[in-house]
Amino acid sequence: MTTQLNQLAECGQSIWIDYIRRNMFSSGELQKLIDLGLRGMTSNPTIFEKAISGGTDYDEQLQRIAGTSDDPNIIFEALAIEDIRNALDAFRPLFDASQRSDGFVSLEVSPLLSDDTAGTVAAAKRLWAAVDRPNLMIKIPATPAGIPAITQTIAAGINVNVTLIFSIESYEAAANAYIAGLEQALSNGKIDHIASVASIFISRIDTAVDKLLQEKIAQGKPLQALLGKAGIANVQLAYDRFRTIFGSERFLALRKRGAREQRPLWASTGTKNPAYSDLLYIENLVAPNTVNTVPPATLQALLDHGVVRPNAIEAGLSQAHPTMQAIEDAGISLSEVMQKLQLDGVALFADSYRTLLSAIEEKRRTLLNKRPRNRKINLDSVNPAFEQALADLTRRNFLAKLWKNDPSAWSSDPQHEEIIRHSLGWLTFPERVRERIDDVLAFAREIAARFTHVVVLGMGGSSLAPDVLRATFGKVEGFPTLHVLDSSDPVQIQSLERTIDLARTLFIVASKSGTTTEPEAFFRYFHERVTELVGAGKAGEQFIAITDPDTKLVNDAKTAGFRRAFLNDPTIGGRYSALSYFGIVPAALAGYDVRAILDRGLDILHAHGAGASVGTADGVRLGAAFAVLTKSGRDKLTIVAHPAVSAFGAWAEQLIAESTGKMGVGIVPIEGEALGIPDEYGSDRVFVYVGADLPRHEHILGKMDDRTIETRLEMLATAGHPIIRLPMNDARDIGAQFALWELATATAGALLNIDPFDQPNVQESKDNTKRLLTNFAKNGILEEPPVVVPGEIADVIAFSGSRDLHLGDSLESAVSALFTQVHASDYLALTAYLAMNESAIEAIDVIRVKIRNALRVATTVGFGPRFLHSTGQLHKGGPATGVFLQLTSDPPLDLKIPGMVSFRTLEHAQSLGDFESLDKRARRGLRLHLKGDILSALTTLADIVDNALAALLSQPTSFR
Repeated sequence: MTTQLNQLAECGQSIWIDYIRRNMFSSGELQKLIDLGLRGMTSNPTIFEKAISGGTDYDEQLQRIAGTSDDPNIIFEALAIEDIRNALDAFRPLFDASQRSDGFVSLEVSPLLSDDTAGTVAAAKRLWAAVDRPNLMIKIPATPAGIPAITQTIAAGINVNVTLIFSIESYEAAANAYIAGLEQALSNGKIDHIASVASIFISRIDTAVDKLLQEKIAQGKPLQALLGKAGIANVQLAYDRFRTIFGSERFLALRKRGAREQRPLWASTGTKNPAYSDLLYIENLVAPNTVNTVPPATLQALLDHGVVRPNAIEAGLSQAHPTMQAIEDAGISLSEVMQKLQLDGVALFADSYRTLLSAIEEKRRTLLNKRPRNRKINLDSVNPAFEQALADLTRRNFLAKLWKNDPSAWSSDPQHEEIIRHSLGWLTFPERVRERIDDVLAFAREIAARFTHVVVLGMGGSSLAPDVLRATFGKVEGFPTLHVLDSSDPVQIQSLERTIDLARTLFIVASKSGTTTEPEAFFRYFHERVTELVGAGKAGEQFIAITDPDTKLVNDAKTAGFRRAFLNDPTIGGRYSALSYFGIVPAALAGYDVRAILDRGLDILHAHGAGASVGTADGVRLGAAFAVLTKSGRDKLTIVAHPAVSAFGAWAEQLIAESTGKMGVGIVPIEGEALGIPDEYGSDRVFVYVGADLPRHEHILGKMDDRTIETRLEMLATAGHPIIRLPMNDARDIGAQFALWELATATAGALLNIDPFDQPNVQESKDNTKRLLTNFAKNGILEEPPVVVPGEIADVIAFSGSRDLHLGDSLESAVSALFTQVHASDYLALTAYLAMNESAIEAIDVIRVKIRNALRVATTVGFGPRFLHSTGQLHKGGPATGVFLQLTSDPPLDLKIPGMVSFRTLEHAQSLGDFESLDKRARRGLRLHLKGDILSALTTLADIVDNALAALLSQPTSFR
């Protein structure tokens, strides 16, 4: 089978993978890649940190070592050496067949030695002896202290991968250090066995230079043509120097004695800018006698759609020097950029190494204490079906298809295939965000010096992750207070405005499409308010945007003079965007530990690589459990969150509901419902405890504490309810939970035979709202459904599925009649188009618990319009098991939106649009238009519900 990897080898270029993980060996993944034409492997502390801290691959060996040493450096080397040996042995046949030209695996000396020549050489010799394989390469950075270490290491007969090369000067120093080492080694005997590569980094150069160019473009300088050009031009010049140096008389004299060329290696070749081709640094850099080392996602892209053009590096080579000169002429010092990149690279690897050591220490303590860290899934009643589902996913090669963006894992319908292919960026983009995190944090420090408040103006996927992080981590000293606005209710908007200092508030306009109605309305309102305060010329400085490339919001941001725009990967759906800029930028601005949050998520993603075993992949197992339980009738996924992460359920609710609620199928997430006792539940529940093992904190007082949660979960387990426990080390593990649930949701979709990445019915309510507002603009009124039971507390309107009920002449009789339609397998959804504040939440929670306890049915609460972007999809596209109580009111105040209708009118139209969508599907339910003081009306409604339930349960025909 001829692959792109084989084609590149025929062109003289070897593809290595920049990745290592223990399960690559046992699963056969590495051998499959070698069979496809992979010719080598590189590793670094960051890669090992992800591999060791994520998942349980290394726990068995760690368990053996934990009691013999408490030095994490020694433990790491033991773990790494075993992996490196396994990889070297896998590549050994290629190494021999290629006459020692390929089949190398790299292992890095400690990055903490980057300024220590003698220490680097000693470490290289020690690792070389410990690994004891001829196809090993020791990675040494091209720092001032590293250059002489390279010479001495080569002189000792050890293969070297020179890393962290950015400038042409550093490349020349590395090449000459190699030659000098060969000259010294020659005095000791043969040199034909010594090999070396010089790793020249690419994408990081473009990231740094593009940022400086963008700053100058913002000042009006026409430099757009230079964007994305520095990295390739620099490599072209380095390749030209390679041919000169290794064609010199000095090296030719060594070649006659058997010396090998030090091949240039293109590193950092994963495209970081989503506006650029994912194979920018692959397809354009094909050259003889070179290596290209690629991350897994780029390797999969190459195998999927890569186009190989022999000697492609020559195209535009003549323009490389003029390009670099043009950048210099623009006032950008490339030497300063390159020097900083090398220093930052050393610091980054050093930080990763320290993080790695900390992760090892944590795991060692955990294993010594025998504290269970595995995720426990108790599925006794459906275990055979669960095991069958895992076997089915293994047979379908699910994880490999996931990482290949292969839509056949979910659908063979052409329309869905197209959606799926452009919906899996959440697997790889978090890595790019992590690589750019220093830039994000620098921006956060800039904002902290100027602003005291940050407000996210978003809806659904663009607002829920920041809101969860806000509720979890709170206020951080020295950073602005984070707020999230995702309501069109004027009372809530005014309440937020009174909370902030408008002159010292940064607003984040967050919208994937750049056209979402609510964020645009929020922006129009607050931009006018800020303009009134600081003037039109300065108002834009208080706004930033997070959106996809080339959206209307991008253009609006430029026109309004936004301080900055963060462009997200367009192949990420909103509900899968927690670990993208939509979640991470607001968190960084609030001072949260976004490095750790991202790293915890990346740990999980790495643990679910294409070659991972389905049987040990926690996210896949979790998703399989969700699907199997749903098929068995337990479709009410009840999310129980530890008080320290109590807000997490709101994010998971959207992910599950919007992803699985379609085609008459759906998992019904139950979030925020107080945990009860067995007698208060039916047989349609599964309970997932997020944050098991988290310690208690002072800020959880007033909520159900973790001990009570544990006691009740044990009671529920004893009563036969499935319980899934998801442990967390600390709150920063919320990043791991984001990734875990995304993987689980994708898996559940595959087993339920649905596309978990579309949302076919969300647009419907939006279209209804748009039509209603268009009509309002023409005649000044909104079309209302007929009131069937008027009242002092609320007017009652019936959904079509309840229109034949005898509703009587009072609110109590109408509610009583609706409850007769509630069956054991149903759920009752309270959808409130009201201000979402603590008082309203508590009042509605009283109502939902009364219904749950009396009827033993699941209950959900959603505040409009935000739930339209989450559970709204499930309500319309999922199973017809929902019974609805839609709560509306006339807010006591209104706020104008420049160029649009007022917020009160917008909220009213949204509630009517939602009503129409449910009504045409014959959903059961009532629309209650509350009157007077909202809290008073909700309190009275709670009493009415109580009376109606008591009357129903007293009847002998009750379904109980």
